Amino acid sequence: TVRNSAGCRLLAVNTMAVVSLVVPCYNEASRLHDADFAAFLCETDQARIIFVDDGSTDSTGSLLDALVRRMGKGKCELLSLKKNGGKAEAVRAGMRHALAHGGTQIVGFWDSDLATPLDAVAQLASVLLEHGDIQMVFGARVALLGRRINRSLKRHYLGRVFATLTSLVLQMPIYDTQCGAKLFRVSDDLRAVLSQPFLTRWVFDVEMIARFAAVRRLKSEGCIPLEEVVYEFPLHRWIDVAGSKLKTFDILRMAFGLVRIRAVYFAHEWPSGLRRVRYAPQDANAKSKRADLSPGTAWLCVLLLAAILLAATACTIAAAGR
Repeated sequence: TVRNSAGCRLLAVNTMAVVSLVVPCYNEASRLHDADFAAFLCETDQARIIFVDDGSTDSTGSLLDALVRRMGKGKCELLSLKKNGGKAEAVRAGMRHALAHGGTQIVGFWDSDLATPLDAVAQLASVLLEHGDIQMVFGARVALLGRRINRSLKRHYLGRVFATLTSLVLQMPIYDTQCGAKLFRVSDDLRAVLSQPFLTRWVFDVEMIARFAAVRRLKSEGCIPLEEVVYEFPLHRWIDVAGSKLKTFDILRMAFGLVRIRAVYFAHEWPSGLRRVRYAPQDANAKSKRADLSPGTAWLCVLLLAAILLAATACTIAAAGR
């Protein structure tokens, strides 16, 4: 039996490639499951965790530093950002750091509250290993029989509305973009997606998909459609953890973020910023065409989301007053 300096038995999990998992943290001291992270790292030598302390003002940094020292730098690392820049940039910084580390085959990010248990990492990674064309795997919170998805009704219905709007923006059917469990195959496309700071703070997950779409549009014909390289994995367990930093007004920011994504990545080329040209359908040499979601439709989507948000808030207030 081989053990590391922390006394953990090292097991090679055959269903996992070398996975670098980025865990962004901001003031998570009260709900950081360091024992669960330590147990996960003890059970495999095929994964490492990169914790990103996004300018925390509580004891998150010291807790993470103690965990890294206990587990050893080969198992986990700590990136400390001096200023809070938001989850999007914390994830981007961590993933870029992971890509610079030799030997990583899969890189992704995971919410620090472990709403998605860490045993799902191997399940998502196995999809990338078994399907060579798949470039990214997203956890999906689907309440099927035999699965434990503990999600409030308000959060569920808001999520369904948001997913519908996201599908319109991306022009591809997608069930759950906001689950904080995602893995990506290391590729030049991924490096390009992470090459510039994200424009949106709360919907960077959607922005990543939009960037993949923009990067793939610039390639020669014959490229596999984006919807065929994205895989949504129905999670076996997801628990809604109290203490989310998402506020009511942030829902509206998410809606405006979708409009911005549509304008930047579909009405224009990225990263050049050149406006996409509408071509006649019979033009076989057309490399791109303008997306057909009009600005009016986009604003209608925003208003629809705002109406649903207001209705959900009213229901919550009414329920609290009973």
